[in-house]
Amino acid sequence: MAAHVVVGADGSSPSETAVEWAAEDAARRGCDLRIVHVHEPTKYDDSVRASPGLHDSAAEYGQDVLEKAAQQARARAPRIEVSISLESGGVVEVLRREAEDAEQLVVGSRGLGGFAGLLLGSITRSLAGHVAAPIVVVKEVPEQGRGEIAVGYDGSEHSATTLRYAFEEAARRRARLHTIHTWQMPMMGLYTVAYTPLLEDIMAAEQCTATNALSPWREKYPGVEVKQTVSCEHPVAALRDASAAADLVVVGSRGLGAFESAVLGSVSHGVLHHAHCPVAVVNADGEE
Repeated sequence: MAAHVVVGADGSSPSETAVEWAAEDAARRGCDLRIVHVHEPTKYDDSVRASPGLHDSAAEYGQDVLEKAAQQARARAPRIEVSISLESGGVVEVLRREAEDAEQLVVGSRGLGGFAGLLLGSITRSLAGHVAAPIVVVKEVPEQGRGEIAVGYDGSEHSATTLRYAFEEAARRRARLHTIHTWQMPMMGLYTVAYTPLLEDIMAAEQCTATNALSPWREKYPGVEVKQTVSCEHPVAALRDASAAADLVVVGSRGLGAFESAVLGSVSHGVLHHAHCPVAVVNADGEE
């Protein structure tokens, strides 16, 4: 199969936004778009099978959703190839399978049917870290392009994959890249002032870690303008604030330090809930 982006469609308004975003993303990447609608079996399926008319109605609804989504995608990006697929099964299982050979997987932040409650609540637990392809959750899309990508990284081995994706995306969009490295104040009790030299050493070490992690990517992508932020704060708060000026926020599916607890846990309830732009969750190489 040709290189392609996969997007889930269920007929909801957030799904339509995701389809439009995915179409533009496929156009930027120069690849095809595959639109997938999943009918998830329920406890009522026995009665549906007993009533062919109801089964046909569900299939017709899914096909209608797909055809409308395809029209929408072609209107947004006329030069891309668009295909549609009507699937039956568990939403997570189908999306994992569809993501296996995709450039990336795109989903909306809210949905209907099998997508309801999945996308912001458990997508990072059910999909991120379990598929190789990056996963983009489309929540809010700025009306006007902001020309900036924000990425959170911690200097770990895993964050190299996140930085690679962010630099590639910034180069593809000709956007500025805002790199965000955070650290948290150690617990020092009532005599914090006495530890000022230690705090200064920690700040210097974190700055060094952040700068060293960026160096090879700055060299590889000299045309990408980089704004670097190193701060003592929670990563979710930092990324949430940065998202107000970004077209896309990028995080990893694994991490160390301040990001360790954020990536699979707090990000889904923090950044994904509060970001002011789409969020890409990037899996580390070889981790599925």
